Parts: sequence; C-alpha cells; structure tokens
Amino acid sequence: MINNQLKLILVSTPIGYLGSGKGGGVELTIISLIKGLILLGHKITLIAPKGSKLPFESELLQIRLIDGIDQPSWQHQKKTDPVVIPSNSVLPRLWEEVLDISNQFDAVINFSYDWLPLWLTKTQSTKIFHLISMGSESLIMKEIISEISQLVPSQLAFHTKRQSKDYLLKNDPIIVGNGFDKENYLFNENMNGPLGWAGRIAPEKGLEDAVKVASHLSEKLLVWGLIEDKEYASKIENTFEIEIIDWRGFLPTNKFQEELGRCRALINTPKWNEAYGNVIVEAMACGVPVIAYDLGGPGELIEDGFNGFLVRPNDIEGLIKATKSISEIKRKNCRDWFEKKATNKVFAKRVENWLNKGLNKKISADVQD
Repeated sequence: MINNQLKLILVSTPIGYLGSGKGGGVELTIISLIKGLILLGHKITLIAPKGSKLPFESELLQIRLIDGIDQPSWQHQKKTDPVVIPSNSVLPRLWEEVLDISNQFDAVINFSYDWLPLWLTKTQSTKIFHLISMGSESLIMKEIISEISQLVPSQLAFHTKRQSKDYLLKNDPIIVGNGFDKENYLFNENMNGPLGWAGRIAPEKGLEDAVKVASHLSEKLLVWGLIEDKEYASKIENTFEIEIIDWRGFLPTNKFQEELGRCRALINTPKWNEAYGNVIVEAMACGVPVIAYDLGGPGELIEDGFNGFLVRPNDIEGLIKATKSISEIKRKNCRDWFEKKATNKVFAKRVENWLNKGLNKKISADVQD
C-alpha cells in the first residue's frame, strides 16, 4: 500500500439516504469522490443514513449505515430560521458514530450543510473538513461558517469562487470544484436531438423558464429529476395548453447519461446562487452543450461560445436566441473540457491536496486547474 495513504471518514448528507435523490447533487459528489480517493489509494469509511448504497465495492471501502429521521434541508427554510433537529434525527446519530471511531482516522470530511458538524469542529481533536455544498441560505449557517473560517480556514473548501463569495472568510477560499467518473459518461456526437433540463423539481431551479423556451420553439422538453414540489410541477404543466414536458423521472447515472447524451442542448435555469452545477458537467461529459443563466457556479463552468452559452438571469429571449445558435458549439469541446477539469480523478487530487494542507502534509503538484 502507498506510504501516503490517508484513513478517512466521509459523512454523508442527512437529508436522505444515498440513492434517494433527496440529497441532489451532493449524492453524486460523494459517490464520485469516494471512487476517486480509492483510486489514489486512500482508505475510506462512509457513514451514511440507512438505505444508502454505492454502485461499486472496494477492499479500501467500509460503509456504516445509521438509522434515523431525515434532517430538513436549509433550502426549504427561511434565512432567519433557527437550527432545527427533529426527534430521532439521523444527523446527531451520524456524528455520534463519527466521534466513537474518529481517533482511528486521519481526518473526517463532512458533506452536510448543517450547523452541528461545523460546531463540533471547535471541540474535536480529530480534524473535521467541510466541503460546503450551498451558497448562503441561512444566517446562522453563514455565521458558523465564517467562525470556522477564522479558527481553521484550511478545513473549509468550496466548489466555486462565486459560491465562496456568499461567506465572510478570513483567507482566500480553497476551491476544489467537483468531478465525475468519465467511464460512466459516453460521448454522443448527435447534434439534432431534443432539448433537456435536469434537477430537483423545485421553484429555486427555475424549470418554468426552460419550458417557455421549448414552448416558443414548439418542442418537447425532456425533464429529469426528483419531483420535490408536486404543486410547483403541476402549476407549470397547467400553464401551457399543450403538453410540453416529457417527465423522465429520477434515474440512475447509467440511464440518465444515456438519455441526456441524445440531447442537442441542456438548458439550466436556476433562480438562486448554484454552488456548482453538477448536471452541467454531466451534460458536457456526454458532449452536450449547455445554455445557462450566468448565476453562481454555472458562470464558472461554462466558457461562453466554447462549451455552451451564458445568458443573463431571467432573460427568456436570451435563452431562446442561444438555443437557436447551439449548433455553433462543437460537442467535442464539451467532452474535452470535462476530461481536463472535472473528472473524479482531478477532483480527488484537489481534495487530497486540501486535506494534506490542513494536515500539514506534502502537497502534490499534479492537479489541473
């Protein structure tokens, strides 16, 4: 085994088991990073809600499943709301397990956007690293993240610079991006397929704007994702006289990438500050150019005119114009961008360097920007 092997605990999101879709992009991030870290030779113990599954096995991977009630997401709370931990919540149970075994490990990586693990960072000798998965959705979360930045800045990392600007940080932010297993995404050269949209079906994701584009062009819109807000989904459907949306559901990666790869473009229309934009990268991995609002993470992922187009937020006419021009984008550009900047190997190396910095270990120079 390699000499610089790290023994790591990774703590999953408490808002749903891995595979439920409730965790949104965080689920894909966790799965991709685990595989990437294992490829680098690190030993992983995943602590996750009961029901969680990974699509692979390894002698370097152990999974501990914890029972309990799902934690409510900050995405569905007001900015001024207090911290809420339900009775029998899985969140404290996950961290009880962490604290029981943490002295056997080099570090802990927390993926949950929750107050408790951030607060615990101040009390534990084991170093707890936090990959912050959202922009500032809560005042109390903003306060604790800013506090940890003052105390142990090397133990915080963000997906994009735009996301990090939501917080008051002591030092320049550590940016690790994200990344996915390129073996799971097949390049598709087809330039004449349908339009697609993917994400949780919830108001902050702005599905209605993509539907307006498809309606204007008299096309169907393929929509993938967990219907989190059924009333919102029904309202969009009932707004149009004809059926525009082709609901495809929440699919496993192999099926999702197969269907997504047939699209000529993915439309991405968030109404909030996306931390990253997983579906954007998944689309580009398949060779699908992306048309997105220039808001949050997508603004850093899309190189306008190279792998897609950026449009001012809420500019429907801009979306329509970009969609009509999508044939100008070479699909090979999208795949090349993905392989250079967003594979799980590149992502895992960035995370490895982040951990080594926080643990005062040697940092590898073999990481692409």
